[in-house]
Amino acid sequence: MMAGDVVGIWEVALSDGVYRVEFEHGTTTGKRVVWINGQEVLRRDWMFKLVGKETFTVGGMETKATVNIEAVSGFTYEYTLEIDGKSLQKFIDNRSKVTKTWVMQVDGVDCRIVLEKDTMDIWFNGQKMETEGEFVDDGTETHFTVADHECCIKALSSGKKRAGIVHYLMVDGEAVPGWTD
Repeated sequence: MMAGDVVGIWEVALSDGVYRVEFEHGTTTGKRVVWINGQEVLRRDWMFKLVGKETFTVGGMETKATVNIEAVSGFTYEYTLEIDGKSLQKFIDNRSKVTKTWVMQVDGVDCRIVLEKDTMDIWFNGQKMETEGEFVDDGTETHFTVADHECCIKALSSGKKRAGIVHYLMVDGEAVPGWTD
């Protein structure tokens, strides 16, 4: 897949999947290569300027990403990744506030379900799901189907001002333990 000049590896969790971003920097040639999930998405050979930025997109929704290359001292460089104009850590912190993720098995297959709280969009293993929402006495329910299984995400008040709304995933009427990324 790659040569030995990989200097940065980052995991980026988006609604449509988790992406592994790898950055290759040839400090003698100036070469810059970006790999996403093992596929080359950007290559620049024979760059004379060793510092700078490389911008590309990640995922099906083409989320903007930038690798920043900065000289620390001499021929030592620091590499940072920005997603949507934010440092990776700020992006992750923000995502944990606006999404809820469940990882589970359905019929023996690993599944990742992501709820985007601001839009109420639901993603199943990278595919945006068709949903039907309804108001119920104690909150809302968003219904969708996964491989002949009836699924529902319930949004209910926690009863606590600081906790706000809590989201529960139900598959065939059974609650699924939650995990947030």
